Amino acid sequence: MNSKKEQKLHQEITFAGNIQEYLREFVYGGIDGAVTTFAVVAGAVGANLDPAIIIILGFANLLADGFSMSVGAYLSSKSDQENYNKHKAVEYWEVDNLPQKERQEIEDIYRDKGFEGELLQQVVDVITADKDRWVDEMMKDELNMMEETKSPFKIGLATLISFIVVGFIPLMIYVYDYFRDTNFDVFLWTSVFTGLAFAVVGWMKSYVNQTNVFKSVGETLGLGFLAALVAYYVGDFLEGLINFSLDENYRSCHPKNGSNRSRVPSETI
Repeated sequence: MNSKKEQKLHQEITFAGNIQEYLREFVYGGIDGAVTTFAVVAGAVGANLDPAIIIILGFANLLADGFSMSVGAYLSSKSDQENYNKHKAVEYWEVDNLPQKERQEIEDIYRDKGFEGELLQQVVDVITADKDRWVDEMMKDELNMMEETKSPFKIGLATLISFIVVGFIPLMIYVYDYFRDTNFDVFLWTSVFTGLAFAVVGWMKSYVNQTNVFKSVGETLGLGFLAALVAYYVGDFLEGLINFSLDENYRSCHPKNGSNRSRVPSETI
């Protein structure tokens, strides 16, 4: 009973098993994948680009940005581990070569925590009796550094997989429409499926951050569609700007026929 209450308190996903250790990377990789790919699709739709071009732009973003983000996550984690190990090596050297100074630092740390007198000396004696324990205490209490136990490679891999899997959803309907002749609103259904993806990822984010589920889902949906809305109107604005520029250039070269020139189809731009 107490175990179940503790799992609920910590919002643990029991069926996720060891995967839950990398849930944070999966969630944020998925959010970034869905938001950026859907924004690319929305911008292309706003510019009235051909569906084939939307697919090309979407997959280019999906693979390039996904790889870039996973490499960034891997290097960031690896850098943190290397920085931790560097400081840990310094602490081992100080314990070996400046033991009195390091012992005094342990004593000061635990005095600030409220220990005093004989009890303080007993605590210090126990900690300094074991070199590894001594160094761990210095890393945690003096430098405020905690060792990262997760694999940098798995962090990068989880980010890449989630980015591509969740980021593919905004392209899914366009790929289906490309191979099969459909008669429904492709962008509408893309928005629906992407919204569902945002909701699922937002639900998972609530477990990572231990926040209210509805707040997390609403936040993810709102920010995702806001990014898409901005991209859509930017695409629409740039399309109008380019067509206006082409019209002006045509009129300057053909002053007599300029007024009869029709708007250039977007897919020819």
